[in-house]
Amino acid sequence: MTSSESHRGRATSSQRSHVRPARNVWSGVLFGVGLIAFIDEVVFHQLLHWHHFYDRGTPELGLVSDGLFHALSWFATIAGLFLFADLRRRDALHLPRWIGGVLLGAGAFQLYDGTIHHKALQIHQIRYVDDLLPYDLAWNISAAVILAVGIVLVVVTRPSRAAVRERA
Repeated sequence: MTSSESHRGRATSSQRSHVRPARNVWSGVLFGVGLIAFIDEVVFHQLLHWHHFYDRGTPELGLVSDGLFHALSWFATIAGLFLFADLRRRDALHLPRWIGGVLLGAGAFQLYDGTIHHKALQIHQIRYVDDLLPYDLAWNISAAVILAVGIVLVVVTRPSRAAVRERA
């Protein structure tokens, strides 16, 4: 740290990457879950009208379930952004690690939606057509790719053991 950085209490970029690594990931994960849920809600529920969050009831119940889904997705988004703001305030934001968390959260949520919601629980399908396979493959493969890239970024940006010991 230079004397001016020490005086202001600011960490250098190499020091910053090792500060609050878990919080960087969790902030990104929450934001990623909220972001992908918002995209799902707007594109597939509202614009394309392909499905509701819960399609095993009346259309009114489907709309109510969409509203609850939308509210919960915004709760995750806002929580992630509060953590993001706190990281920035503490000068502890490590953007590549946070982006890894965003992709991890988005991919995990999309894969969970595609496997658990669509297949295991069957609360809705991506689209109601005779041949679901192309939609399922596109949904779940894209989710797996997003998740894999997120995992790689989180692993690559984790602090070294020496840096963790140095902080303690």
